[in-house]
Amino acid sequence: MTEPLSPTERTTLGRLSEKARTDRRELLELLDSALVAHVGLDAGGYPLVLPTAYAVDADGPDRDGTLYFHGSVAAKWLVAARHSKVCVTITEVDGLVAARSGFESSMNYRTAVILGEARVVDDPDERTHALDLMVDHMVPGRAATIRRPTRKELAATQVLAVALWEASLKVRTGGPDDEDDDVADNPWGGHIPLYRVAGAPVGDAGSRGPVPDDVLARARQLGAR
Repeated sequence: MTEPLSPTERTTLGRLSEKARTDRRELLELLDSALVAHVGLDAGGYPLVLPTAYAVDADGPDRDGTLYFHGSVAAKWLVAARHSKVCVTITEVDGLVAARSGFESSMNYRTAVILGEARVVDDPDERTHALDLMVDHMVPGRAATIRRPTRKELAATQVLAVALWEASLKVRTGGPDDEDDDVADNPWGGHIPLYRVAGAPVGDAGSRGPVPDDVLARARQLGAR
């Protein structure tokens, strides 16, 4: 049975614990909608945090599912992450909170923190599956419509996996938490909702014919007109 979020002391929220979420479905929804993860690791005596594309397999081989990320086999940060403890964070900003005081000014957000050891994906079938997932995370269905990776490309690419077991999810919604005196003294407080909206697909110089259905569907899903 899938365990709830925050099963460990390290991923149980302390401050603002009322904003914690324990339903893994909410975590998976955030991981599905976001596009960029930040991977934090020890890069040989100093902390390093780098952005990366990622993908998730909720039914993956690791406990409670698997998050994959990848890069060049020559990338120093990826080499440092192999078999090492990492912290993966994913954040979506949903609004700007315009409070009546600087102390209560904030943002609305959904943010996940995933802790674990970065496992090297050596199995050829799992590596291919993970790379397809990363293509499809950007444009669903795209991996089936484009050229398959060559042996040279696969040899140049390293895939790492992190279990989704030790994770937390924190969510803030709504307006400011202003003090009653501030509400009485200042007539307006609230928030500015933020949305990610795509533009229409733009073909390159070598493009011929109409925009492919998978690309067009993804653009429309993201609000393109």
